Amino acid sequence: MIKQLAVLGSTGSIGQQTLEVVRALPHRFHIVGLAGGKNVDLLAKQINEFKPRFVYFQDREALARLTNTEYEFLTLEDIARHPQVDTVIIATSGRAGLSPTLAAVKAGKSVALANKESLVMAGEIITNEAKLNEARILPIDSEHSAIWQCLNGETQPATQLTLTASGGPFLHYSPAELSGVTVEQALSHPSWQMGKKVTIDSATLMNKGLEVIEARWLFDMPLDNIKVLIHPQSIIHSMVEFIDGSIKAQLSYPDMRLPIQYALSYPERLPNPQLPRLDWSNIKDLTFEPPDLDTLPCLKLAIEAGRKGGTYPAVLCGADEVAVELFLAQKVKFIDIANLVEKVLEQHQSIPYPTLDEIIAADTWARQKVSQLATGDNPC
Repeated sequence: MIKQLAVLGSTGSIGQQTLEVVRALPHRFHIVGLAGGKNVDLLAKQINEFKPRFVYFQDREALARLTNTEYEFLTLEDIARHPQVDTVIIATSGRAGLSPTLAAVKAGKSVALANKESLVMAGEIITNEAKLNEARILPIDSEHSAIWQCLNGETQPATQLTLTASGGPFLHYSPAELSGVTVEQALSHPSWQMGKKVTIDSATLMNKGLEVIEARWLFDMPLDNIKVLIHPQSIIHSMVEFIDGSIKAQLSYPDMRLPIQYALSYPERLPNPQLPRLDWSNIKDLTFEPPDLDTLPCLKLAIEAGRKGGTYPAVLCGADEVAVELFLAQKVKFIDIANLVEKVLEQHQSIPYPTLDEIIAADTWARQKVSQLATGDNPC
């Protein structure tokens, strides 16, 4: 049976790698929907190659000039909920993934989720809707995919989850060294090929903090039972401990196409000769160490926001997204990302058990507050 896929965020890193998987397995997957961000040339090439029935792009006229195939123009939400779509891949970054994710779960779809912010901002709302509509959330992040794979087949719940992190390019840097970090240095991740936003979040460890909150919702696990370990080799992607003290781990070469393919093919595993295999003769050691929460405080800020709940996680996401944009534009320093996020969280008055509108409003407030702080325009 050929699964009908819609890829939202097809021009980004995860979206492009998803299409690589589809190219390798055309007898199992068919693209019926594509939505891109700002790269109109790449989206046009993807449309001309895969000939999807449904398309979204912010500049509709510019896209039409570059495509030579017919398609129906729909919103992200309409693509996500369309009856002809079996699985929706949410590969957009930031707040843009929230609304289509919610639309997909309300429609009872299988949602292959790479967008962290959706569950971080509105985890309770999305998971409740998924249960109500019998939708399935299939994690694409390598860490969450690893936990999911370790839990498959188990009849008793886990007692602890351990997410691993490479440590990024600045492992063991001092605060003085971090103050002079350039955008180019921050985008040079030692293990993974990712989009700019996720790469910077990995360097600050914010990415791992978002993953901790996401894991809380994906696996119904208290935050205190979710740990983080630095594992520079990026071979063990996560570990799961059970009541008897046994620990299961998922290991593989650090390549996002593997967790993407597992989410798309579940419950099957499919052979794909394009996926790299581990060469154990070249692996000399597997090392672990605790994260330095003082030097790179974003992980600590994220976990604290997750514990407080309410609209704090939405503020965390909004503040971080704008702070990263400012750093990429070289308007603030690398160390300012954490400082800006912390200041915004300190000024926030949280709303417990927020509605979706209140979550979006908190995110908007956080974005505005970061911009004010960064420019020195911060009225009381």
